[in-house]
Amino acid sequence: MKHDDDDLLLINGKPNDPGVDNNSGNRPFEDVLQSSVSRRKVLAGGLAASAVTFLPTVATARWDQDWHKDKRPFWKRRSRLMRFRPVPVEDGNGPWPTISKDYRFDVLIPWGDPIEPDGPEYQWPPNSADQAKQIGIGHDGMWFFPFVDKKRRRGHYLPDSVNNHGMLAINHEFGRNSHVLGKGAPESLEDVRVSQHAHGVSVVEIKKQRGKWKPVKSANARRIHVNTPMAFSGPVAGSDLLATPNGNIPLGTVNNCASGPTPWGTYLTCEENFHGYFGATNAENTWEPTEEQQRYGFSTNGSGYGWHNFDRRFDLSDKDYKNEENRFGWVVEIDPFDATQKPVKRTALGRVKHEGATTVIGRGGRAVVYMGDDQRFDYIYKFVSAGNHRKMIRQGKSPLDEGKLYVARFDDDHTGEWLELTIDNPALAARFNDQAEVLTYARVAADILGATPMDRPEWITVAPDRSVYCTLTNNSRRTEGNAANPRFPNADGHIIRWKDSKRFTGTKFVWDIFIYAEDTHGTEDTFSDPDGLWADPDGRLFIETDGGQQDGLNNQLMVADTTTGDLARLITGVTGDEITGLTVTPDRRTMFINLQHPGNGDPNLTSFPNKREPDGVTVPRDATLVITRKDGGIIGS
Repeated sequence: MKHDDDDLLLINGKPNDPGVDNNSGNRPFEDVLQSSVSRRKVLAGGLAASAVTFLPTVATARWDQDWHKDKRPFWKRRSRLMRFRPVPVEDGNGPWPTISKDYRFDVLIPWGDPIEPDGPEYQWPPNSADQAKQIGIGHDGMWFFPFVDKKRRRGHYLPDSVNNHGMLAINHEFGRNSHVLGKGAPESLEDVRVSQHAHGVSVVEIKKQRGKWKPVKSANARRIHVNTPMAFSGPVAGSDLLATPNGNIPLGTVNNCASGPTPWGTYLTCEENFHGYFGATNAENTWEPTEEQQRYGFSTNGSGYGWHNFDRRFDLSDKDYKNEENRFGWVVEIDPFDATQKPVKRTALGRVKHEGATTVIGRGGRAVVYMGDDQRFDYIYKFVSAGNHRKMIRQGKSPLDEGKLYVARFDDDHTGEWLELTIDNPALAARFNDQAEVLTYARVAADILGATPMDRPEWITVAPDRSVYCTLTNNSRRTEGNAANPRFPNADGHIIRWKDSKRFTGTKFVWDIFIYAEDTHGTEDTFSDPDGLWADPDGRLFIETDGGQQDGLNNQLMVADTTTGDLARLITGVTGDEITGLTVTPDRRTMFINLQHPGNGDPNLTSFPNKREPDGVTVPRDATLVITRKDGGIIGS
């Protein structure tokens, strides 16, 4: 079921289809598609007209032939990659998860469990001191970092440790006041601290013991929340844009949505809807939003958290804390194996409402990071490090501190260009004073360059053939279209894919649409609102959903064969939840996913994970699911 934005604020604590902050007037993506789709017959042979070899011919052809309208049961048209029995549509709802009959799941680290076995036990509502030592709420992006030898050092893989023991870093995106506090608004600074400590990141050491994964005692387990000391690096570090008249040190990370690992073994967590935690206590007298604040969506009441009423840091009208809001909206790097290291906000990657950060190694060993800005009509970004990542690390430099940030423009002929956000561009030099301003207000810079507004770009993943996939969750505000592009509004979203020149590092790319979710409706493969995304080494694409599914379905995890277009439903969640977060052990025989905001916090809808049926009393808790095949096989097979 779809809701208006105001309703969603009350139900989910975050908008499933957020408002519009982009009033740049840049050419809408639907205009590009309207012009380009008429050329699909020419382009269907793998985009042969482009300068870069792109997608497998069979994949493009299958999508053009409407394979998804095949009404045969899945098992009569299954791909070689997916041989599990999918969850039927009629079984995919209710207060308890439903998984393929070939799989099983266990529950791990629900909200409120201690991050170490001897920590404070769950109680509801929590207090701030306990919550700072417990798993947070709003489970979202995460990654599993295995111990690669018995001495817990990075080194050569040993099977007994790699797949059964490691650090799990997990984001905590959001939690409604009524869910966390049991009340509609905070009534004291202590209430605010409880909410703040439920946000952020948990780093937990987990181990498989007697067939079950459990948290274990660890020197590196920690909670990183809104009041944790932070460091800044890159071009904006030291800038006046991050300094407050109060002189308070940088603290905290918030609204941690998707994430990504780096090739050098660290965790990138992304600050998305950070604007919603700020407000103004005296807005009518002392605060009016600047152009930049408007572009990022700041308002007097934010998303209703009420932190600004008790914590001056989040009061936009408090002149002593001017620029505090500029300290949020970054990609944050965390070392999961060293709890003594401060998290670092990497400013070279720009300040937007980051959904995720996917890192690959491109030509010359340069680190390339793909990022989506999750809002209607906002953009897709790419960062390319200045040099070989290994060499930079040997020199004591972070590959994420020096390099170029780009924003994507999609053109009519299925090609595109990455536009550099640099003060050396006269168009940006006319608006900004230095590179620090360009990066702090990256959205404004992207507007000026004419980037393509997208339908909520979220998770990004890179397939084995170097195709890059991005989920575009939905856009209810789209108003134009035609028979060749009948997505107005685009209520159910789609997935786009592209391939960059020069092995990820070039400024040119070619693109195509992988799937429109609307086109699956009425089949056993139906899904809507794609969100989480991961491509495995064999060519499977795992698609998680966040939004109103068709045919009474709960949100779900789908598996797609990128070479044939086949889809299969691996698991569905519980009433009112979101399926998000995805990581695997190195052997890919264990997968971890998250159930976020089960029942939207309502115990009348579900009491997950404690009981199968709602009892109207037991508060549902976000949790991680551990998924395995019953025969011990590869996940997705």
